[in-house]
Amino acid sequence: MTQDRSQATPWRVLEALAERGETLATAESLTGGLLAARLTDVPGASRSFVGGVVSYATRVKVSVLDVPAQVVEQHGVVSEECASAMAYGVRARLDATWGLATTGVAGPDEQEGRPVGTVWIAVAGPDGVETRLLALDGDRLAIRAATCDEVMSALDGILAG
Repeated sequence: MTQDRSQATPWRVLEALAERGETLATAESLTGGLLAARLTDVPGASRSFVGGVVSYATRVKVSVLDVPAQVVEQHGVVSEECASAMAYGVRARLDATWGLATTGVAGPDEQEGRPVGTVWIAVAGPDGVETRLLALDGDRLAIRAATCDEVMSALDGILAG
C-alpha cells in the first residue's frame, strides 16, 4: 500500500526504521542538505539516521559517492542512472540499510538540456533500488521541498510494503 505524500513525514519514516532496527543515509544534490535537515529536525533521529552527503558538484558524486564517471559521461547527473548510483553509493559509504538520493534541476536555468523541475529520486535498500522521475513546478524552494516530500513518500511506501 502506497502512502499519501502528506502522511510520509520524516518522523513516520524514522519511527518505522527504528522499529525495524534499520538505518538511513542521504545523498543530496539539488536539495542541498534540506532532506538531512528535515530528518534531523525529528527528536531521536539518531536512532536511524546515520548521516548524509551533499554532493552538489559532479566531482563529489564521483569521488565520494562512487558514481561511475561513465554514468556521468553517458547519462549526465540529472538521470535515473546517476540517482541510482548516488543512493547505492551513500548506502555503502555510510553503511546504512537505506540510501536516499536526490538529483535534478531546481533552477533558475535548465541543466544538461533538462528543464527546471526535472528531478530524479532514488531509494536503495536491501532488495534493490527504486527510482522516480519527477516533473515539479514552482521556484527553487518549492522544487527542493517537493523533492524531499517525494523521496520520503517513496521510502514510506516501501517500508509500508
